[in-house]
Amino acid sequence: MKTGLVTDILSYMPFEEMLDTCRELGIETLELGCGNWSSAPHLDLDGLLESADKRKQLLETIQSRGLEISALNCSGNQLEPTAQGEKHAGVVEKTFKLAGLLGVKTVVMMSGCPSAGPSDTVPNWITHPILPPHFDTLDWQWNEVAFPSWEKAVKVAKNSGVEKIAIENLGFNLVHNPETLLKLRNEVGEMVGMNLDPSHLFWMGGDPIAAARTLGNAIYHVHAKDVRIERGINDVNGLIDVKPMESFADRSWNYVALGYGHSVEYWKEFFTVVKMMGYEGPVVLEMEDLTMDPLTGVKKSMDVLKETLPRDFKQTNSGHYTALAHG
Repeated sequence: MKTGLVTDILSYMPFEEMLDTCRELGIETLELGCGNWSSAPHLDLDGLLESADKRKQLLETIQSRGLEISALNCSGNQLEPTAQGEKHAGVVEKTFKLAGLLGVKTVVMMSGCPSAGPSDTVPNWITHPILPPHFDTLDWQWNEVAFPSWEKAVKVAKNSGVEKIAIENLGFNLVHNPETLLKLRNEVGEMVGMNLDPSHLFWMGGDPIAAARTLGNAIYHVHAKDVRIERGINDVNGLIDVKPMESFADRSWNYVALGYGHSVEYWKEFFTVVKMMGYEGPVVLEMEDLTMDPLTGVKKSMDVLKETLPRDFKQTNSGHYTALAHG
């Protein structure tokens, strides 16, 4: 279980400075944003698709630091029935193609969320279908939009050389928990699995440890990301909170650095259970704690990750961390 980083966190750093920082912190793998919701700060999607020399240079620059690419990320809403949705779908296909050309076997993305019906253009995440029309909406979203779209996406990914599509369990998407992931997987096949991001289950009221046991070998990628439920606010207003993330002092929950929402003991159990389920892939930090600067948040999160992952680390004379054994 190698340590990794969603490099968008250090988007303000030039590419090679970001790589050197990762090496110094003991990060071993990179999850690179390719576009859509990501600004793709460290990767030129079109340029790399067009040039074998640029692809070779990218890989050599990464490998020269002892790093590797664990996944490409093209998270967005490709099911949105607008020009924006078409653009996102195009980035998804390009990301599949680039992953194949780079030899990257895993692509991280979202399932997407359609509109409420064929005449609507606004994505609509149904969370409380108490009236019959909402059941009709869910049926349309899954059967008329999501399943056909994902059947095509799986074919494109396979033809590109991608082996795993890791769908993140983010709210506001059709796939947002194990039940919905398995619903899609049962329809389109085992090319799709979950990018298990515990933070989202926390704010939706779930338990990532129980989710990991349910998912088993459908865990294709893991994000190390924490949430703190804010006492005194959640108790009054509950977990449904539409205030912007920047209003962290008034929200009922917040994304926080690893260990700032749940204890070290919790993370030890979570990572151990994930490994018990057969997962041996990377554990990738995604840090969105707005109460500290990004690099500080990454450093503090890495301290927790090194303490809680079920493997050993050693510190070299140069101050770099390396693994005693990659398990």
